[in-house]
Amino acid sequence: MEMFNNLEMRIKRFVIWFFGLSILIIIYKLSIIESDVEKLQFLKETLFLNKEQLQLSHHQLLLVEHLYQNKVGGGLPTIYAITPTYYRHVQKAELTRISQTLALVPNIHWVVVEDSEEKTDLVRRILNDSNIIFTHLNAKTPPFEQLKDKDPRWKKHRGVEQRNAGLKWLRDHLKVNEDKGVVYFMDDDNTYSIKLFKEISKVKRVGVWPVGLVGGLNAELPILDEKTGKVIGYKSGWKPDRPFAIDMAGFAINLDLILTKLQANFSYKMEHGLQESEFLSFFTTKENLEPLASNCTEVYVWHTRTEKPKINGLIPDLEV
Repeated sequence: MEMFNNLEMRIKRFVIWFFGLSILIIIYKLSIIESDVEKLQFLKETLFLNKEQLQLSHHQLLLVEHLYQNKVGGGLPTIYAITPTYYRHVQKAELTRISQTLALVPNIHWVVVEDSEEKTDLVRRILNDSNIIFTHLNAKTPPFEQLKDKDPRWKKHRGVEQRNAGLKWLRDHLKVNEDKGVVYFMDDDNTYSIKLFKEISKVKRVGVWPVGLVGGLNAELPILDEKTGKVIGYKSGWKPDRPFAIDMAGFAINLDLILTKLQANFSYKMEHGLQESEFLSFFTTKENLEPLASNCTEVYVWHTRTEKPKINGLIPDLEV
């Protein structure tokens, strides 16, 4: 009886892998010949919806996505959105909101980095349910660099370990001049228009745009020279004379630059409020920034932090 059960299990596994491999071969062939784009889209969605039943690995899904993008993505670069996240009562709500925005972006690869000793089931479930190409990492902030409950947000550097972990993953897994992409640092408490990602796809080296509701202003933005269209300054609520007075949500960098400038990382040694400015200094000068979003006249991203809820009691066995 036991031998029969083992044989039956092997047959089932063989059928699953054969079916999965067959679909991958079909998609590959469709990607190199003139094919019906709607059929290719249908096959891609079928694979993603049935990834667990087919026992497809994350790397197999990446292959499917890259083949699809090469065929119907119009040559769009992959946007690698690095998102630091940490546990609090609104974490699930914030990540759910962002994931549903990113589901509308065809060329996204979401790199989510938890501030934790190990990856959590909460974040894992959100990512698995998102139908988005993702990479799930974790990197713990050292205790002496962590904010205390009553500390103001500006007192400590935030997201240093997590953003650096995302950069390391890119450098370990992608190759210069082979992988086409743009890197964006996407915090989990902002609001993003899908129009922003269309702008990010245009980045050649370092692109910039306005960020709404930040620095005590309705928006911070680069100031352009009317004749040349070059960036000549910044409207910012804090130290506008910084080399790059730009919020973390207000720029994106070509992947090749990230992969070649290996010394470019975030650091606890940087002066408070200058993380963005010092990081950008590795890659460009103010004059060579690329103004996007209709010459920095449109706002497609906003600082909209969710209000910290007052929790007086917890309902057991309920993940909120």
